[in-house]
Amino acid sequence: MSSFAPKFWKPGAEAPGQALKEERTTNKEEGGTTVVYNPNVSLSIEQQRQKLPVFKLRNHILYLVENYQTVVVVGETGCGKSTQIPQYLLEAGWGAEGHVIGVTQPRRVAAVTVATRVAEERGALLGDEVGYVIRFDDTSDPTRTRIKFLTDGMMIREIMEDPLLKKYSVVMLDEAHERTLNTDLIMGLLRKIQKKRGDLRLIVTSATLDADEMKDFFNNKSPENQDKDTAAILSVEGRNFPVDIHYATDPVPDYLKATVDTITKIHHQEKEGDILAFLTGQDEVETVTRQLIDVAKECIRNQSAMKMKVLPMYGSLPASEQMKVFDRCGRTTRKIVVATNIAETSITIPGIVFIVDCGFVKLKAYNPKSGVESLVIIPVSKASAEQRAGRAGRVRAGKAYRLYTEDGFEGLDPSTVPEMQRSDLAPVILQMKALGVSNVVRFNFLSPPPAQNMIRGLELLYALHALDDNGNLTSPLGLQMAEFPLTPMFSKILLTSGEFQCSEEAVIIAAMTQIQNVFITPIGEKSAANRAKRNFAVEEGDHVSLLNVFRAFLKYNKNSKWCKQNFLNYKGLCRAVEIQHQLQRLLRKFKVPLVSCQAVDLCWCHTCHLGSNLASHKASILLRVVHHMKIM
Repeated sequence: MSSFAPKFWKPGAEAPGQALKEERTTNKEEGGTTVVYNPNVSLSIEQQRQKLPVFKLRNHILYLVENYQTVVVVGETGCGKSTQIPQYLLEAGWGAEGHVIGVTQPRRVAAVTVATRVAEERGALLGDEVGYVIRFDDTSDPTRTRIKFLTDGMMIREIMEDPLLKKYSVVMLDEAHERTLNTDLIMGLLRKIQKKRGDLRLIVTSATLDADEMKDFFNNKSPENQDKDTAAILSVEGRNFPVDIHYATDPVPDYLKATVDTITKIHHQEKEGDILAFLTGQDEVETVTRQLIDVAKECIRNQSAMKMKVLPMYGSLPASEQMKVFDRCGRTTRKIVVATNIAETSITIPGIVFIVDCGFVKLKAYNPKSGVESLVIIPVSKASAEQRAGRAGRVRAGKAYRLYTEDGFEGLDPSTVPEMQRSDLAPVILQMKALGVSNVVRFNFLSPPPAQNMIRGLELLYALHALDDNGNLTSPLGLQMAEFPLTPMFSKILLTSGEFQCSEEAVIIAAMTQIQNVFITPIGEKSAANRAKRNFAVEEGDHVSLLNVFRAFLKYNKNSKWCKQNFLNYKGLCRAVEIQHQLQRLLRKFKVPLVSCQAVDLCWCHTCHLGSNLASHKASILLRVVHHMKIM
């Protein structure tokens, strides 16, 4: 073992230079929304539903919804809150007389997968009794759908169309602990709606949440009856085993090296059980994965009793590679997953018994002075550390190794800063103005944003001519920008692209930038993927490179094999084509001419017929628009 290998002690044992302290364990865990381990998969659907912890509290939930405007449900992963509560409400009659039960999710994938599961349990076709609405995709039926799953952004769209949500009887905010921009905005809007509609019920569900703060926020006591609460809290037990927490005795100088050493130590000294290590980003995951593969080869050469199977996990990893972490290993092989915080909030990996927590996370942060959003590495919060540790207690009692001292843990912030307080607020302000909130500064947020961020957002919208001198939406530009499911900058680009005679190119670029990972890099093929990417690249910048990718994709008839050969995200490009069609329909609605500047004169190279050379005169039109996108 290296001299950098951290030494761990478990609170409750004698620590160097410290008195005996009480053992600390944690049972908290954040809900996985993409993939959830189901130990009862062999049972019938009805038997599976009855085995969920939330089933015991069915009548309690219905009683609270009947008697309180707002119910805060705190339940850990696997308790069934996301899939079962909407069905209980439907069975109790909350979907009668044409009313709809709306369920919001912070992620598109979560909305689709949970809706699919609920439709399966109901024995209904997806899009009939149960449907979902995500950006650029609507599978709900206006007359037949009774349970509708939406992303929180689409719920805001629903409020824009129907300010009092008259067709909804219950709105359920799922995974509220993530505190996204749209989730916080919806909370403030629903609080106002509830004052006008006493019959609208709100359920806020979360794996980890400050329930008291949420209850106080929604507790609208009437002047006549100050003693009667309008909000209540219900806690649902999870299915976690106890987790022992081990801290480093001294701060580690290099957490990447310490992660490798700790995993190696666990592998050699602990009994069977898979390991999950948390790091901050893709580069760190790949670095540690390479080092652990070398350790695994050494184990094979030494004919160790237990082999190692090392797997990376991060957002831009191809789907086929991501699914490998859910494969079961034999009794003589230990699975080691090296992941970013996607494994903390987005997925649940079965079989994990040991956790290695580096103590850092990469989050989006906004600088109002420069107007730039960037990813920064910061220490995790206590809530995130507990969620990470909770991943070890799914199958049996587990252990969590934290690469920082207990004093370091005590010095962490209690919870992660909400996105509302570290983001560009221009899109939020634009939506609020479109919803009729004239005084955005005095809007009742659960976590008020910094004044500088609010001022910067107002200045940006004014510069884009979306707001007039009085701070009201301009007509028609501001109102049209608010209807686009894009950021204000992209909305302005598309609405003015007709003047530059390049609206078709602008639509393609806008659609391509909505795809998270256009280029993919499979494990062990980084150099080949980079060579393929250079075939599309041009010196004018990434936006025109994306334009080349899109046109080449259409030229080769949306061929998945061609995408694989050129390391492109086939599903992502198919989605970009759908988004392009949606945006074109919006431009036609606003009477923006769809014209092409014919800027790109394609020079097919001899290897894979890609590459480009811009025609000088007409290219300048497109490049001016692209440059406009960059500076905004």
